[in-house]
Amino acid sequence: MNVRRWMLLAATLLVAGCGTVPVETYRNEKPVLDLKTYFNGTVDAWGLFQDRSGKVVKRFTVRIDAKWQGDTGVLDEHFEYSDGSKSRRVWTITRIGDNRYRGTADDVVGEAIGEVSGNALRWRYVLRLDVDGRSWEVDFDDWMYQMDDRVMLNRSAMSKFGIHLGEVTLAFRKRP
Repeated sequence: MNVRRWMLLAATLLVAGCGTVPVETYRNEKPVLDLKTYFNGTVDAWGLFQDRSGKVVKRFTVRIDAKWQGDTGVLDEHFEYSDGSKSRRVWTITRIGDNRYRGTADDVVGEAIGEVSGNALRWRYVLRLDVDGRSWEVDFDDWMYQMDDRVMLNRSAMSKFGIHLGEVTLAFRKRP
């Protein structure tokens, strides 16, 4: 690759990394998100994955069975996809300070890091995805916004080497 292409790639990655809104921007938004309260009991979700062109590639539903003991919560997620396939992810989330969390799951590389401010949670992690028999490690930048006591919206940007791959959009509804 010549120098001009390297410079263009470096500039693209630099610009892509500069567009992030700090989670503190939402500090005055209500209702104030409390992960232990919202993700406690059963939460249902409906979602879709769009590739980088915006095409919906996959739709899915999720049932999350969540419970906390002290500062540690377990979110047991059961996915059912539009093609009939199913999967499961079990998150263990630990509060590590004021409004800060870390999480682990079998398909998460290392730890997820999360920060809450106002009604928003920013959750960043690397997810190992199996696609067509190959394993890919993909960066996720999740933003969740609590709308009221029962509804939360989630938008996740997926990237690899700073290149945008697609987005996941979810709507959560906490059961009464």
